[in-house]
Amino acid sequence: MRWPWSRKRRGHGGLAAFIDEHAEIEGRSSFSGTALLNGKFRGEVVSTDTLIIGDKGVLHADVKAATVLVSGEVVGNIVASDRVELRVHAHVVGDVEAPVLVIEEGVQFDGNCRMARNGATPRPTARDLSVVPASH
Repeated sequence: MRWPWSRKRRGHGGLAAFIDEHAEIEGRSSFSGTALLNGKFRGEVVSTDTLIIGDKGVLHADVKAATVLVSGEVVGNIVASDRVELRVHAHVVGDVEAPVLVIEEGVQFDGNCRMARNGATPRPTARDLSVVPASH
């Protein structure tokens, strides 16, 4: 499968790291460059670039990256500085925080999302909110 967002930098298809479906890893991993996780992972994953959780990827982990693309399963929180895309067969249980969030039809998502840019206005409190009648 060709990923349209991948950049030709290193390795096969621009990938800096690849974990295949037969791998099971536990701990903390950090990547620079685009990484594709198609195996099982438990712990924490950090990437300075794009992290792709493939169709067969199963992560029980918190994820932090610039861009996170999910086609598999993630149980844990996802924080991205650029964007998160939940693809058609993705299953995510956890909170998602990113300035851009794309959720395709068919995704199973059980969590909360927060869409704010770094340095953006903080989340309003109940005191900041007021009901304004809709004008017709």
